[in-house]
Parts: sequence; structure tokens; C-alpha cells
Amino acid sequence: MRILLLGGTGRTGKIALAYALQKGIEVNALVRDATKVSPAKGLNIIEGTPEHKEDLNKAIKGCEAIINILNISRKNDFPWSSLRTPERLLSETTKELIGLSKELKIQRIVSCSAWGVGDSRNEIPWWFKWTIDNSNISKAYIDHERQEELLEASQLNYTIVRPAGLINSKSLIKIQESIGGSPKPSLLITRQATAKFLVDALDRSDLERATVTISKA
Repeated sequence: MRILLLGGTGRTGKIALAYALQKGIEVNALVRDATKVSPAKGLNIIEGTPEHKEDLNKAIKGCEAIINILNISRKNDFPWSSLRTPERLLSETTKELIGLSKELKIQRIVSCSAWGVGDSRNEIPWWFKWTIDNSNISKAYIDHERQEELLEASQLNYTIVRPAGLINSKSLIKIQESIGGSPKPSLLITRQATAKFLVDALDRSDLERATVTISKA
């Protein structure tokens, strides 16, 4: 299988890229700066941006599925930091991906969203809601919601993955999967576990046209 991977130079995306290649999946990785990705067997690096349809067109050729780990990024982790990417990067990219997938008969897409988007907002703590609503984090959550709505309205076999709070840890953990708020998610999940889940979700028919929150069990 060959997949298109978006977001492969991000903190979670780098792990997902390495894991996909380890599994023997061939990857077309669309990246803004090719020097940030090391060449590897099975990896096709395409330099460009998802904001340009011609770059997406080039990157998606020959692919059977898509993993999208793009996010609205800020200049640093401070919640009030200014944005580094356009406010509608996620929804505009998803709109193009849906159109291209229809043309190329690609059915499967796994898309990384966030816990607290859509109907999962009621599950997050009050202080998390306040931080989202009163900082630039809100831009990502608003566009993740647009992105999810586009996928749900499409004919694709999508899986929307909403990770809980992402932490950097290589410790092996057990993942809890929550659908519709049940069971109640815990607060955290590792990037390592999230990346693995995103890649493994490609082969799970039980997660087709489903939205799942993942957290540490």
C-alpha cells in the first residue's frame, strides 16, 4: 500500500511516518521543507504545501489512502502566540482532498483532530474550555470542526481521531478508545501512541466512518 501523509514533519507526524515505513507501507510525504525529512526506502518526498492544489495533485498520485496530521500551528506553544499557518488550512486542505479522492477513487482517509472538537467539547474540563475560548488555540478547534463536518458529509471511509492532551513520552501505554463520550476519556495520550493508532486505523474496518477519542487507559 502507498499512502499520502500530510503533516509528516510535525511532532506526531514524524513518528507516524517512521512507523508507517517500519510497517512496510510506502509513503508519499508532502512537506514544506524536504531537508527536514531523511530519505528512506519506500519514502517519496514531495516538497510543497497543501495550500497549493498542484502540490497535492502531485503528492497524491499512486496513493490508495490518506493520513492527514496537519494542524493550525502557532509560532510557539504559548496559547496566545500568533499563528504560523492560515486559519482555514485544515478545512481547505480537506475540501481539496475530498475532491481529489473522488477523482482518483481513493476511499480511505484517517484524519487527526482534537479532543474537545464538536460533540466532545462537553467532555473536556472547564479550564481547558476557557483556555481554548480565550486564546489562539481556538483557531485550530474551529477549523478542526469544519474539517470534521466536511468528512462526515463526504462519501469517504473516514476515521476521525481525537487525541486527548498530547505528551512527549516513549513509554508503552494502553490506549482507551471512546466513542460518543463512552468510556470517559482520560486527560492525556502520548504522541507515540497517537501516531501508531493513526497508522493502524487504516486497516480497521470497525473505524470506518467513525469518530474516536483516544486517551491513556
